[in-house]
This record gives sequence, C-alpha cells and structure tokens, in this order.
Amino acid sequence: MRIDLTGRNAVVTGSSQGIGLAIATGLAGAGAGVVLTGRTRGRLDEAARSVRAAVPDASVACVACDLTTEEGAELLYAAVPAADVLVNNLGVFGSRPPLEITDAEWRTYFDTNVLSAVRLVRHYLPGMTGQGWGRVLNIASDSAIVIPAEMIHYGMSKTALLAVSRGFAKEAAGTGVTVNSVIAGPTHTGGVEDFVYELVDRELPWDEAQREFMRLHRPQSLLQRLIEPEEIANLVVYLSSAQASATTGAAVRVDGGYVDSGDPAPGGRSERSCRAGMIEG
Repeated sequence: MRIDLTGRNAVVTGSSQGIGLAIATGLAGAGAGVVLTGRTRGRLDEAARSVRAAVPDASVACVACDLTTEEGAELLYAAVPAADVLVNNLGVFGSRPPLEITDAEWRTYFDTNVLSAVRLVRHYLPGMTGQGWGRVLNIASDSAIVIPAEMIHYGMSKTALLAVSRGFAKEAAGTGVTVNSVIAGPTHTGGVEDFVYELVDRELPWDEAQREFMRLHRPQSLLQRLIEPEEIANLVVYLSSAQASATTGAAVRVDGGYVDSGDPAPGGRSERSCRAGMIEG
C-alpha cells in the first residue's frame, strides 16, 4: 500500500519527542508538510532536525506554544490557520495514589489531555468540512478502557477523549472528514522509562526493568514488550490517508493485544444497543 499525502499539511501536537515526533516523521515520509508544536523552541528545533534527517526533503515548521491554554492555541492558529490533518498527541501522565489526587491535578489532566484537543478540533474542523476532506486523530490509550489503579486521573482523561472523538465524528458526518481515536498501548518513550522506574527497582538495567514492569503491571499484553513509537505512527499515517476514508468515529487499537476485548467499550454492548446497531448499520 502506497500512502501519498503530498500537498497535505499536518499539525502534530506534543511532537518534540516520543510518539508525537515519530508520527510527524511518518507523515513527512508520506509527503505531508508537518507542523511540530511544543513549549520549548530549542527542543522543537532539535525535533525538526530529526525529521529532516529521516526525510531529507521534508517540509517542517515549528510553533512554540503552550496548547493547554487558549493563548497558546491562538499562537498556533495565527501561524497555521488551517490544517488537512490534525493529530492531538499532547498529553501528560504519571502515577499517583487515587485518594491523593488533588482537585488541581484532576483539572490539569483534563485541561492537558482533553480540552487542548477539543479546542484545536473546534478551530480546524470547520475548514476541513468546508473543503470536503480532512483527518482528525486523537491519541488515546489502553488506559481509557483498562483504567490503571495507579493513575485513574490519566485513565479518566483518555476515556473522555474517546467520547470527544466519537462526538466530533458525528459532527463531521457526510463531509469527507474522518475523526478517530487511536488506542495506543504501553509505548517505549523517554517519559515512559521514567514512569517504569517509578514502579520497579531503579537499580535494574533498562531491559530487565521493562520486562519486570510488563510482568507486574501490564501482564495482559500479548506483545509482552513495550511498543515502539514508530509502530503507533504507522497506524496514524494510515488513518491520515485516503485509503482510510471509510474509518471514522472509531477507536482503533495499536495496543499489543493489551485490551482483553474485541469491543473498545468497557463491558461490551447491551442487547438493546446491539439491536440498534444492526438497524443503523
């Protein structure tokens, strides 16, 4: 399958490292012009060099802004008024005993992981529907479905993101624009390495620490290893393409078999909803 995004421009949030950088690199490799966002200009410049090293003829722009705020979003809109592809990857995560999560932390997780995405979809979606083509991808997580006991505030935010994606897909119905969420499984990034070492012995070498983390905290993974960011990016690039035109309103899994269900909805669907689905679909 040859994916060609030549002539398309893609905004990828939280793209100075990790999954976001891998997604931006993958989209650039398919021919899209990519816009990297993050709060630190120096890290964005380094990320842009990384994209160009992987894709020498890549068109790469950087916008330094804090997208957890309306002011930061306005900076992005001024620099990039319209987009063909929007990938909401910006997110924050970390472990915390449930009864110790403060009101401020709950708000931070919602503002960062949910409201930042809503804000950008609200801005860019009308332009996409107006031109009759566009792709919105919200990067969710297995934690949206299998809520981790050690970070329920993160799980809450990713569950909300699934609802946001489905709702905006309905808003874009029949326009040629697709809106999907990507359920990413445990992925190997610098931030995740720090998270792993919060839960296992810091004296362990990384390979041993990773295996111990998966054994103790993610035993249901069929992959039995952390996913590489490029593996998430491969799915995002496909969903950004013309070939994925019939996939919308979906929560598409690239989770290494972590979620023990064929239905992304927790608890499955009721008999009544299944009957309704047969009538509608």
